[in-house]
Amino acid sequence: MPLPIRYCAAMQHHTASLYLNSPDETCHLAQALAPVLRPGDVLLLSGGIGAGKTHFARCLILASLEAPEDVPSPTYTLVQTYAGQRAEIWHVDLYRLSTTTEVDELGLADAFATAICLVEWPDRLGDQMPANALHLCFEDGKGDDTRIVTLTWSDPAWDVTLKEVLNA
Repeated sequence: MPLPIRYCAAMQHHTASLYLNSPDETCHLAQALAPVLRPGDVLLLSGGIGAGKTHFARCLILASLEAPEDVPSPTYTLVQTYAGQRAEIWHVDLYRLSTTTEVDELGLADAFATAICLVEWPDRLGDQMPANALHLCFEDGKGDDTRIVTLTWSDPAWDVTLKEVLNA
């Protein structure tokens, strides 16, 4: 079932807003995106605490693995890695970081080039935010379980990827 979307373009950025009525629909979006991700793809997940970032990441990771495994939140470990079917997957939670110097110590620059990276609290990256990343901003919708997810990108490679995912 196609997801309801609204497209708009401003300057060199493209935006699609999705209205998700349940955690299952959030998971469906993640599962649809998982098979089209490749090494070097970076997803920056922003939104408040409890907005659905980790739920989205878990669903995407589980859809990318050969066999199911535990997918804990990286809130305290900062980074969890998984052997995905097409590339290593890094799930990163930067909430507890206070400086970009701490980001350097995680080795994210290499991961951004070779792995599929899901980064929660990407504002902590500062000037290390990859220009080709897909930004997903999670906001509470009008109902208890509803979410508005706004996707923003400037890299033309995401145009084809997202067209395939959002029109599925």
